[in-house]
Amino acid sequence: MILPRYHIAASAIRGAGNGLFLDETVAAGRIITAPDGIEQTFRYADIMASPELRAQFHASARWFEDRYTLSPDWPDECYINHSFTPNGLWHLGFVFALAELPAGSEITVDYRHLLPPGQAEDFVDSVTGETITGLSWQESLASSTHALAELLVAAHR
Repeated sequence: MILPRYHIAASAIRGAGNGLFLDETVAAGRIITAPDGIEQTFRYADIMASPELRAQFHASARWFEDRYTLSPDWPDECYINHSFTPNGLWHLGFVFALAELPAGSEITVDYRHLLPPGQAEDFVDSVTGETITGLSWQESLASSTHALAELLVAAHR
């Protein structure tokens, strides 16, 4: 579920297709997206073992440990694009605003949190040219938890 008003339009990120843009200002630390309608998660090994599930893996996101959702219906949350300097923080399926984001901002997150450990994305970062490679669960959870704690402390000063 996307909480602020938004629209989908052509991304400002080279090669990204469409992006998710805010139609209102969102304060630092506020939730932009929250998980809803998650009926099932799948173990990575089970996805790889099933031709039917593996065919949908391009529409996956890691939620926790080795559990992934598959969203072949491509909900609007899927239009959040990648950045190594994102304005949104992916943490356990929630996306938090990393700073005050004015209306018109395109939402980005670091895709390394959504990928399996060590798996490289099919494309490189459009700004740096670097490969986007999934973090381990421990590294993802530790770094996003630390970033969220710092963000919330700063937002309440």
